[in-house]
Amino acid sequence: MASDITYSSYLDLDRILAAQHPASDAHDEMLFIIVHQASELWLKLCLHELSEARECIREDRLRPSFKMLARVARAQGQLIQSWDVLSTMTPHDYSTIRPHLGGSSGFQSAQYRMMEFLLGGRNPDMITMHEATPEVAEGLRAELTRKSIYAEAIALLARRGFAIPEHILSRDHGSPWEHAPAVEAAWAEIYRDPKEYWDLYELAEKLVDLEYHFQRWRFGHLKTVERIIGFKKGTGGTPGVPYLAGVLKAAFFPELLSVRTAI
Repeated sequence: MASDITYSSYLDLDRILAAQHPASDAHDEMLFIIVHQASELWLKLCLHELSEARECIREDRLRPSFKMLARVARAQGQLIQSWDVLSTMTPHDYSTIRPHLGGSSGFQSAQYRMMEFLLGGRNPDMITMHEATPEVAEGLRAELTRKSIYAEAIALLARRGFAIPEHILSRDHGSPWEHAPAVEAAWAEIYRDPKEYWDLYELAEKLVDLEYHFQRWRFGHLKTVERIIGFKKGTGGTPGVPYLAGVLKAAFFPELLSVRTAI
């Protein structure tokens, strides 16, 4: 019965608060664990909202999608701020924890990868590291068969009468989005006359917000890693800072950036 529900039982706090299992006696390991666990919860919310927003865009119900996309941007703000907390860890503090991490790394976060895939940053090779967990790998592979949230937005532009070539609409969903002049031209028409295309204009700006905050999150990750471990290799086998700097160059919605120069 509802009367039997308590704050603790509703939130399942017994399990959540018992989910921290430091592998060392280092004081800062609790910080390291909680920051990453909290980030995974925010990522879970982002995926929940983005999946539904994609459906709304597919069904041309943009107004509900705007609230969901705005909520994701706020959640991304929490993810960005998490780096401020983690950056209180000094190189010495981290050195007491690192030997206990083994090969584990945030690079292995399946939810982070799913969010990348959902937004359109798709690289099938990134599934390989998740093969040890078949249901996770299968979920990521399934996502590559669906249109990303950006691909759904472009399909909507076509249904609204914009000249989007068929080869763009039928492109392989499993590969990263590549800049297309016809897509940029469609967005340019929208940006030049926002009163005529207000809902599409607002959709574009909500998507730009997503990319902006995602890149801020990536940059915060880079600077935090640089501050704590310098240019050492990451625990997951990546080159560390150079790898993080490389992914900063990738854009999910390239035409929404280039259109700013075009108009």
